[in-house]
Amino acid sequence: MKNKFAHDLPFGASLLPSGATRFRFWAPAQKKVSLEIDGAAPVPMTPADGGWFEAEAACSAGTSYRYRLENGVSVPDPASRAQADDVHGPSIVVDPRRYDWRHPGWQGRPWDETVLYELHAGAFGGFAGVQAALPMLADLGVTAVELMPINDFPGWRNWGYDGVLPFAPDRSYGTPDELKALVDAAHGLGLMMFLDVVYNHFGPDGNYLSAYAPGFFRDDIATPWGEAIDFRRPEVRRYFTENALYWVHEYRFDGLRFDAVHAISEADWLDEMAGDVRRSVEPGRHVHLVLEHDGNVADHLRRDFDAQWNDDAHHVLHTMLTGERDGYYADYADQAARRLARALSEGFVYQGDPSSYRKGEARGTPSNDLPPTSFVLFLQNHDQIGNRPFGDRLTSQVDPERLEAAIALQLLSPHVPMIFMGEEEAATSPFLYFTDHTGELADAVREGRRREFAGFEGFAPGEGTSSIPDPNDPETFERSRLIPDAEHGPARRRLYRDLLEIRREALTPRLAGARSLGASAIEPSTVVARWQLGDGAMLVLASNLGREPAQIEGVDGDAIYESRPGAADAVRRGRLAGATTVALMVPAS
Repeated sequence: MKNKFAHDLPFGASLLPSGATRFRFWAPAQKKVSLEIDGAAPVPMTPADGGWFEAEAACSAGTSYRYRLENGVSVPDPASRAQADDVHGPSIVVDPRRYDWRHPGWQGRPWDETVLYELHAGAFGGFAGVQAALPMLADLGVTAVELMPINDFPGWRNWGYDGVLPFAPDRSYGTPDELKALVDAAHGLGLMMFLDVVYNHFGPDGNYLSAYAPGFFRDDIATPWGEAIDFRRPEVRRYFTENALYWVHEYRFDGLRFDAVHAISEADWLDEMAGDVRRSVEPGRHVHLVLEHDGNVADHLRRDFDAQWNDDAHHVLHTMLTGERDGYYADYADQAARRLARALSEGFVYQGDPSSYRKGEARGTPSNDLPPTSFVLFLQNHDQIGNRPFGDRLTSQVDPERLEAAIALQLLSPHVPMIFMGEEEAATSPFLYFTDHTGELADAVREGRRREFAGFEGFAPGEGTSSIPDPNDPETFERSRLIPDAEHGPARRRLYRDLLEIRREALTPRLAGARSLGASAIEPSTVVARWQLGDGAMLVLASNLGREPAQIEGVDGDAIYESRPGAADAVRRGRLAGATTVALMVPAS
């Protein structure tokens, strides 16, 4: 079914039926703009209302072009579908209908079936490398692969959150058609593909918008990463809404994860955009929208968003497993089991409660009415590993038995689980923060990284800030490639496969309509949580993440998993050994 999937952008370069290309560019601070095509003489663009400039040219797919401003500076298209080289170079006219999809009938999968696997495309060798890994992930029991941001960023190595051209897949990973081939191959294996998108800021290098559309940004507020985007402007809102629609329709992504939306000043835009996406999707197709929101604002989850990354749950689990109390972990260290019980039963730990880390500021809104599938539960992700000075994983910090008890709790909870690349292989290789900046910016990033951890208490003897890897050193990126643990990896992989098979057979068919029946805490490290599933059965999870046994009461049911032999019988008698998780099912009466 060739030529079916394309999204008609109202700006940028669009191929016309006549064979020509229409160019549309928003530059309200310019009185005149010219179109440059393949080094030919500039063609004046026609001004239109609202700061728009338009032109048509007799050129086809593959043509390089830029826009020349009044001062003679030539800039790439902010809606570029592809770049010839990097963010400072020419944009390329792309034919979005050229790719011949092999699985055009794919409709996605229901949210209840979601098991996410987050990865960095560059660390896998680009789009082709990720595609080669798909059969292994499908065999593991993953149902959705989530790519960290892949839109064009400066240089050849980056996490993706420094992107400046939101519509252009980065050339270091592959071409637009190679990205489509990756998504297509995933669909052929029954896998969904998710994409992490960044709408709260642009990176520090290669963003030219201020030169011709300074109103794109606010001058009264800022984000931790740079200028705040002005979502009060309709042109700005439309730009990012079109980006979301573009990935969903032109690339057939099954879901989007929206990075740090608490840094978007106009929260109503989120719901407006999500509504537009929902209305645009053809009947029967499953598309999922997931938030990262430090403010724990639950209202979005009652509208058109499926779920939110549950940082609260991660933080309390990390504190229980490692004992760390630095930074925001201080908010979770006291009464940790009680906080974990609240996360399992109600979603957010902070639901309007004062945060000591934030100097008493209240954080969050009530979330206890939401279904458990409104929360994405993870033990690690790119931030929680890579934003450590040395990118060390839980495998390097926690003994295997306690970590495996936490893995069982995560994967057998009705919350939607997410695995970060390498967890299933017991990998000890780091995932470091890496960039490819040059000159003064490279120096600033390096020194800023070291200042960030100046007060860090976790340095080993002889270590200090000078030993923190330089983000711009190519070796920092190379060290972040996934290396499975040869000794422990096979057993850990079997554990993940076995747990995900239990989830698929015992939980997934019953998740629709599931609700919490509450959770109890047995300090310092044990929780018992219960959920009524959609068919009336009751799931009971009892988990002891400490080393000492705990006494519990009133736990019964048919064992569907025990992390050590005999643990289920012991739980029924009121004893849960340390480093142990047991899952039981009480059939509907």
